[in-house]
Amino acid sequence: MRRAALLLALVALLTTGCSSLEGTGDKGYISQDGSVTQIPAAERDKPIDVTGDDLDGNEISLADHRGRVVVVNVWGSWCGPCVAEQPDLVDAAEQLADRADFIGVNIRETSADNAKAFVRSYDVPYPSIYDPGSLALLSFSEVMPVRSPPTTFVLDKQGRIAAAIFGALPSVGTLVDVVEDVEAETSG
Repeated sequence: MRRAALLLALVALLTTGCSSLEGTGDKGYISQDGSVTQIPAAERDKPIDVTGDDLDGNEISLADHRGRVVVVNVWGSWCGPCVAEQPDLVDAAEQLADRADFIGVNIRETSADNAKAFVRSYDVPYPSIYDPGSLALLSFSEVMPVRSPPTTFVLDKQGRIAAAIFGALPSVGTLVDVVEDVEAETSG
């Protein structure tokens, strides 16, 4: 019953549109401001277990990345703030390549071809789970509400949500700092 309620809530949130840093007037989008929410290690919930196919049909499992910090970015090629933040995500992924894995979750896409074109256009160096029905987000929503894209989660080495950025990244440095903090705490 709880899972069904979460699914309905998730569908309701995701059908309202993507976020905007400026607000959206009467467009019905959920406005997100790029705020960072960090969760102390002692308060973190269960590991996020998401498995899905990437844009080419190859399986991706977050469990395969245990032992490393993982950045999970929820995005759509149709989402303006997702487009705006992509160069920063690519830059952060390059800066953090030796310290964190990056994985995208592509939602509400009408075709994998749209997502593939986006990945090519921005030279995205990491894989994305193709999730047009947004079902992979249920695991995240059980721990922390997923408002709308873009949303970026930082998972600790045990696969638990350590931080979330709701809205477009405020800066490359913000994400790099969050990842470095999570890596440092879980290294000891």
